[in-house]
Amino acid sequence: MLQSLAQTASPVLNTPFIRRTRRNHGLEHATITLLSARVPNLVMSGRSDQDGFTLWGKAETAEIERAAHEALERMQKGESDLAVHPNCGTNLVTQGLLVSGAALAGSVGTKRGAQDYINRLPVVLLMSLAAILFGQPLGMRLQKHFTTSGQPGDLQIESVTRHEVKSFGGTVVMHRVTTRNG
Repeated sequence: MLQSLAQTASPVLNTPFIRRTRRNHGLEHATITLLSARVPNLVMSGRSDQDGFTLWGKAETAEIERAAHEALERMQKGESDLAVHPNCGTNLVTQGLLVSGAALAGSVGTKRGAQDYINRLPVVLLMSLAAILFGQPLGMRLQKHFTTSGQPGDLQIESVTRHEVKSFGGTVVMHRVTTRNG
């Protein structure tokens, strides 16, 4: 069903701005996946846009550059599944929406007393747990068909730059991976 919906939405998903952002989002995930295999206890997050992606977390610039180039090469050779990552914000948003919907649906029909809400708690809890369990695989499918692309096309890595930003908790390390179409 999602694949059919994505086919219908393809004129929008393939506009240049969105297509480049989805490709960069897939490359961001692939890069983090490869880095995670190489850097023990890696804690990293990212954000993609049409011009590349930014990674936040402590890793060496050379290691990020190697991982990004390898990720791009592997995706170009057909490893499109690298574009989907279990810790993507798409999964979190999907689960959040499903749990919120389950909590609202479980509360339908309650009166205005606290006791009535307490009595509904087991139903709301079970519905919320089901939403959490269903949300992860649904989020992964939404990534695959809508928010990322495992087909980088002629995408090329132009540069990888390191920036350090002072913050309340110390220094935040970020890397900008700039891409372009060939």
